Amino acid sequence: MTASFLALVRRDLALALRAGGGAGLGVVFFLAVVVVTPFAIGPDLVLLARIGPAILWIGALLACLIGLDRLFAADAEDGSLDLIFMLELPVELAAAAKGLAHWLATGLPLVVAAPILALLLNLEPAATGAVTLTLLVGTPAVTFLGLVGAAFASAFRRGGLLVAVLVLPLTIPVLIFGVAATSAAVTGPVPFGTPFLMLAGLSVGAMVLGPVAAAAALRATRD
Repeated sequence: MTASFLALVRRDLALALRAGGGAGLGVVFFLAVVVVTPFAIGPDLVLLARIGPAILWIGALLACLIGLDRLFAADAEDGSLDLIFMLELPVELAAAAKGLAHWLATGLPLVVAAPILALLLNLEPAATGAVTLTLLVGTPAVTFLGLVGAAFASAFRRGGLLVAVLVLPLTIPVLIFGVAATSAAVTGPVPFGTPFLMLAGLSVGAMVLGPVAAAAALRATRD
């Protein structure tokens, strides 16, 4: 079972990187959001530093959604989804493997790029470190919540908008606690640990419940 899980992770990771819709596209979108925002705000560096963590989190959240609409849809079109259902691996673990591969291809590069992009927003080292840490902990929640929308979207030919409509409301708490933890690390008065633990709890809950809900949605769309 472990071998099947790792094989599915390697397969999806290779497909994501080969198709050019994984790490590269996500980071480019992230960069575009961060670069364009200062032009809209103006030359106020103090304001830019104050809202910089929110800008990074919004950009990362939207970039994590890239490619989710094809996560199960591509397998449904070429018949791979039928083979996944025939594996000894439970569908829940198969969905978890696909979510892990998507995060490695899309979410992890965003975490790596965050400290570099933070320089464009005039963030202090403490704020940069807090944003990077919260993104590392929080982006898995976005990916595994997105599994549910991706599973529903696999039943439609053009499900990209459906994924955004379903997933974005679910990710609002992740965004709130991610930005709150960063602000607490820089300015207080709330201790950093309080919103950070909430963010970690959301990620753990999403990683447990997301694959289960996605598997249920896949079974429902096949009936």
